[in-house]
Amino acid sequence: MWCARWLAVPAVLSLAACATVPAPLKGEFAATTPSAVVGAGGGDRAPSGATTRGERVRWGGEIIKVEPGRDATCFEILGRELDGSARPVARDTNAGRFIACRGGFYDPEVFVKGRSMTVTGTLAGTQRGRVGEFDYTYPRVEADVVYLWPKRPLVVQQRDPWPYDPFWGPRFGPYWGGAGWWGPPPVVIIKPKPDAKH
Repeated sequence: MWCARWLAVPAVLSLAACATVPAPLKGEFAATTPSAVVGAGGGDRAPSGATTRGERVRWGGEIIKVEPGRDATCFEILGRELDGSARPVARDTNAGRFIACRGGFYDPEVFVKGRSMTVTGTLAGTQRGRVGEFDYTYPRVEADVVYLWPKRPLVVQQRDPWPYDPFWGPRFGPYWGGAGWWGPPPVVIIKPKPDAKH
């Protein structure tokens, strides 16, 4: 039983290491960012001189606002770097805000503020907006895929509750990371983090 519990730890780590890009998000995309497009002056040309309007992009980040319209829903997203599975990385740095619109109705009660989302689609220029009192230029993506990521699980490792053996004394050893040679191994618990939106 102890061996089975110990195997749970590398199993969790191996699942994270084997992350792959979900099928709807696979493809070839332009290596540009929302901030680079805006910095190019309107989204028509990138700093390198390559055309960006009409290019295919795969961008992601945290949902800021969702606005369902008559025929389409538009998402305001705070851009983030994507990891190897095309999921936005939760970091303080950002890649700039952008707008992604897709036909159909997407419920704001499902696509709530703070959740992680990745979209693929075609750059369609820019649109003007405001962030507080600041005028802001958003790159606009006509999205063909809107992928809402499940909330990240929280992995908790329970420490050895009996670091002292009444017969052998303190139990120290490499198997327990300093917790002891004997007694039950640590238990790995995977559960959603209550306040984790992304």
